Amino acid sequence: MNTDGMEEPIRMERLAAKAARDLADAPAEDIVRWAADTFGDRVCITSSMTDAVIIQLASAVKPGIDVIFLDTGYHFPETIGTRDAVAAVYPVNLLSVTPSRTVEEQDAELGPRLHGRNPDLCCYLRKVVPLERALEPYDAWITGVRREETSARSDTKVVEWDARREMVKVNPIASWTQEQVDSYIAEQGVVVNPLVYEGYPSIGCATCTLPVAPGADPRSGRWAGTSKSECGLHIT
Repeated sequence: MNTDGMEEPIRMERLAAKAARDLADAPAEDIVRWAADTFGDRVCITSSMTDAVIIQLASAVKPGIDVIFLDTGYHFPETIGTRDAVAAVYPVNLLSVTPSRTVEEQDAELGPRLHGRNPDLCCYLRKVVPLERALEPYDAWITGVRREETSARSDTKVVEWDARREMVKVNPIASWTQEQVDSYIAEQGVVVNPLVYEGYPSIGCATCTLPVAPGADPRSGRWAGTSKSECGLHIT
């Protein structure tokens, strides 16, 4: 019996655990460099296009890196414009991934406004499933997840084992505060979704994202009025 396929996830999980220890206090650039050196072309970035901080960081270390954007069919025009600006400004290979159903097909099959009736199912169909399909060619993915964003992310490590997808997940700016993010954006001239400056500090689909009052929880505009705080992409 060939056990190579069974042993590989174990090896990768151990690799992630060691990197999490070794890189726990490393600068974000060093964490990205480790990922690029370790996985080569089998590492990608995922981005919601709220800003291009993680894209700026990663493309400076690994020009031409693949960037996966989930085009749910419900995005603000400004988000699509930010995606297009990123493709024009940064040395990346932008991959715009769509769900298997268009919005119209989903409405016909499951009824209109699924996002209002069952947001978990809508996120699953329009984000989680397309992402898992898009990630299949890769061994690792780089995200912009930060610990202070939600309670569910508070124990995020800079390198993790994503057991559900059997991939290494790299979070170079996990420890960054919003102040550090803002400073990096200003210093580096990072592309930012214009909605950020109109009171949208966390941007998802237009159907499920509201502006946030100054000083309020930055993610309180996501699925406002519900207990939902995650779309499911970063729940393992």
